[in-house]
Amino acid sequence: MSAHDPAPTTTAATTAATATAGTETDTDPLLARERAHLNASRAALRAMREDVQALDIRDVTANWVNAAVLESQIEDRIKALADLSHTPLFFGRLDYEHVVGAAEAEGAEGERFYIGRRHVHDADGDPMVIDWRAPVSQAFYQASKKNPLDVGLRRRFGYTAGELTAYEDEHLSDPTEAVHSSKLLQAEIERPRVGPMRDIVATIQPEQDEIVRSGLSGSVCVQGGPGTGKTAVGLHRVAYLLYAHRERLARTGTLIIGPNASFLHYIEQVLPALGELEVKQATVDELVASSPGQVRVTGVDSAATAVVKGDARMARVLRRAVRSHVTLPTEPVMVVRGSRRWRVPAYELEELVRELLGRDIRYGAAHDALPQRIAHAVLVQMERSGEAPDDRVQDAVARNPAVKAVVKAVWPAVDPAKLVLRLLSDADFLAEHAEGLLTADEQRALLWTKPPRSVKTAKWASADAVLIDEANDLVSRTHSLGHVVLDEAQDLSPMQYRAVGRRCSTGSATVLGDLAQGTTPWATASWAEALEHLGKPDAAVEELTAGFRVPREVIAYASRLLPTISPGLTEVASVREAPGSLEVRPVEAGALETAVVGACVESLRHEGSIGLIAADARIPALSAALAAADLPHLAPGEETTAVSRLTLVPASLAKGLEYDYVVLDEPSAVVSGEPDERTGLRRLYVALTRAVSGLTVIHASPLPDQLDTAWAGSAG
Repeated sequence: MSAHDPAPTTTAATTAATATAGTETDTDPLLARERAHLNASRAALRAMREDVQALDIRDVTANWVNAAVLESQIEDRIKALADLSHTPLFFGRLDYEHVVGAAEAEGAEGERFYIGRRHVHDADGDPMVIDWRAPVSQAFYQASKKNPLDVGLRRRFGYTAGELTAYEDEHLSDPTEAVHSSKLLQAEIERPRVGPMRDIVATIQPEQDEIVRSGLSGSVCVQGGPGTGKTAVGLHRVAYLLYAHRERLARTGTLIIGPNASFLHYIEQVLPALGELEVKQATVDELVASSPGQVRVTGVDSAATAVVKGDARMARVLRRAVRSHVTLPTEPVMVVRGSRRWRVPAYELEELVRELLGRDIRYGAAHDALPQRIAHAVLVQMERSGEAPDDRVQDAVARNPAVKAVVKAVWPAVDPAKLVLRLLSDADFLAEHAEGLLTADEQRALLWTKPPRSVKTAKWASADAVLIDEANDLVSRTHSLGHVVLDEAQDLSPMQYRAVGRRCSTGSATVLGDLAQGTTPWATASWAEALEHLGKPDAAVEELTAGFRVPREVIAYASRLLPTISPGLTEVASVREAPGSLEVRPVEAGALETAVVGACVESLRHEGSIGLIAADARIPALSAALAAADLPHLAPGEETTAVSRLTLVPASLAKGLEYDYVVLDEPSAVVSGEPDERTGLRRLYVALTRAVSGLTVIHASPLPDQLDTAWAGSAG
């Protein structure tokens, strides 16, 4: 597709304004032409889908298994080709000066590409829309006046209710055109949020694009403050990797790990909107719960106990405990085969056991290997006596009762859950294997005050499940995936990092987080430390410091907490100014709920989603106040709609969520609801930075000193 449209006579900003004016759009021939291309592209996509639906596989499958697999693949393809009415097929256009990849020739025409969420071609196979992940599309995100990348024109499109209503042009190769900010880009970033998280393919920034397109072989860690788009970057990186390495990742698998179910529900529609349907999601708790021999979590640890259980030293304690089951043999083994007896002396058995210990292989693998080693020693004796045994004889000897009895005594099987139960119940057993690793106080913190009688009767906590997962991996290797995305990673304990790292030991990882938002007592102090525990010490660490979602006034207010909660961390520099976006209202103690409900009513007059965030202990009182005021509200994870837009959010579940307008109830209660002040202030930092358009803070108690109690009224 070549040939350029004539340059519009209006500036880019005027073009966008005119195109959205309504009646004037009908007189714009360029807009009419772009709408025609959109309609033709939609028709082409429908034809692509119909072609797949019409496939007859009866004569191309050898058996019912192949047929079932192929039918499943066809169903997935049909789903991926769905034309979502609310999702525009393309959002941009690139007009290259020359044919891409060809040598420059005087007078040669360039090429034109429409950039969208998926590839669309016409009946002849010619592309009508190019996937945003294709190499030719990268210039849409990276080209600039300083480095146009052979792009003459970059056109952005604006949509209203799925209809193309605006366009905006940048003539990157024209030195006379001034650099300007994109009004359509800004409008897309600031578009009110109703429902789950959206993709950001139309708004990816150059520094985000570089992270998205980094290769599969290396792991990446993204430190990003509120509103920098780190979660979206991670999700789009998955989409890009599936595009660039589809066959490999189809074999090895991909997984997204989030902090809780509400967060995963919020992000779950991003990849399907990009045509990617096969990526699984899980929390860390769900991840370890899926490993063999796991237990049901019904208990809760104190913060002090959870910190010790999550410490990386516990991995060494468990390793010692597992290997303590090995006993060096002191008696020979006698194997009877027919009329012959074969004796393997104790010293030779000891050599076999020591060799396996020295190789440092998984405990279970060594348990399975030992009978074969003993059998091999017997076969050597058989061969010396003139016999010619084969592999079948070796397997038979390995199953001999005498050999099995030696293995059971020397290298017995280990049940990971029973092992952890004993460590947490038996003070002497724990002391033996924690010597030099854990202090006496730390050991006491681990022990159950009333030890349970069995694995099934124990009230296991989340941290216990992670310990069992570690023990399970010491016995039998954990299956590794091709790529894992770990979001809100700053909240994981070292042992949780190890659990995730096992799932990508032969693959790569994308780690996303913000050290300032670490709201667990065991939150990581640095990414270098976290990546070491994850098993990815060489991962590249990238920092996103440009904020696109949270208004400058709001992020500046929240950033007053940074020197206390995360000294040295770069403050987010928001590109959005929104005068009046922040209001801090002190009220009388008895009027707190009334003031909060009033602020919610005011916020609901605006378009978009509303989040009322409060300390967990305050949720019942606020729920009752909203009900009394006849204000229906949702819980986190329930999808907002045009009718139901108010969500009551416990502060502990606010991380990763966004709302157009946020009402924050009693900041001091958010801080005091945590085990220590630093964790409480970090929780408050999270709550303060969930707003996309406006934040109202209501308080009866004094604000934390870091927020300056003198601040009151409107800001901006």
